[in-house]
Amino acid sequence: MQLNSFLRIGTLVLCALMALLGIIIFGFYTSTLSCSISLSASGGRSPSSPIQEKALCKNRSRQIASPQGFSSKQPSIMGGRSDVVTVTPWLAPIVWEGTFDPLLIDAIYRPMNFSIAATVFAVGKYIRFLKDFLETAEEHFMVGFKVHYHIFTDQPDEVPQVSMGDGRNISVHHIAKLNRWQDISSSRMRIIQNLIEEQVHREADYIFCLDVDTKFHFRWGAEALDQLVAQIHPWFYDMSRNQFTYERRPISTAYIPQDKGDFYYIGAMFGGMVEDVHRLVQTCCRNLEADSANGIEAAWQEESHLNWYLLYNKPSKVLSPEYLWHDQRGRTEVMKVIRLSQIIKNNAEVRENV
Repeated sequence: MQLNSFLRIGTLVLCALMALLGIIIFGFYTSTLSCSISLSASGGRSPSSPIQEKALCKNRSRQIASPQGFSSKQPSIMGGRSDVVTVTPWLAPIVWEGTFDPLLIDAIYRPMNFSIAATVFAVGKYIRFLKDFLETAEEHFMVGFKVHYHIFTDQPDEVPQVSMGDGRNISVHHIAKLNRWQDISSSRMRIIQNLIEEQVHREADYIFCLDVDTKFHFRWGAEALDQLVAQIHPWFYDMSRNQFTYERRPISTAYIPQDKGDFYYIGAMFGGMVEDVHRLVQTCCRNLEADSANGIEAAWQEESHLNWYLLYNKPSKVLSPEYLWHDQRGRTEVMKVIRLSQIIKNNAEVRENV
């Protein structure tokens, strides 16, 4: 009788402990889902900071719903592109012309009313490319979406007047021209991090970081939206990893061993959801600063650090070289369209401080 009483008491205690444990786990899980991020006044993560914001995560739960009555070509698993790889080994799509239906993509994503930020740096003589960039972007870049261009320049008065579509606007941010183009390149990560923390996290769902010495030629749309987006470099898409210009010196935080690497990604275009891009640029900033403290500069500045980050933090979507080609390469058979291209120019002439 006494033994039965002890067993009953023990069972009740065990059930109570299990219920308490469940409450603790549930509370941790839901607080993780809320994605609260504390920001210090200077912009870094600071859990003990008095400034607390649920800053970099917005609710983006969306149903991939096709409008009733919309008709499109029947998809086929037997057809499509057979001349290129369209999925990575970690099952991220590689976006090429012929792998998606643009009308269906727009019918699904435009009603979601996403807001997209785009950063562009027009420093020194690079200001000459800004007008063509903006005018062609208004024709082809994320048409039908709200877009906020953030122009960083040392010559705010030289920013051209360009007609903007509905829901699309420009902000001009004054920055100093640094001593070397490499320093300008490396400083982009810190500037983008600060922009996200100070402004973009409140306004945008996605952010894309683009080079100004480029022109749009064809649709560059919602098929590019995803959590973390990178693009295969147009000069390396058909090469083996031992030919990639990764940073190969172990002393650098961007170091990638000779037998490692997925693709070589271009530094002139990356993007994704605001919080994921924030994580990327924050990490690259930290690593760039660590290298600087050790007196080393990675082979291709922020592009080297970007490639290191993306090796260990896989992009959820990879864009083919269509999304940023280089005119100097001409046209190859796999390139059905060129959506954006880097302009042929004299680097020694436009880079005033080589």
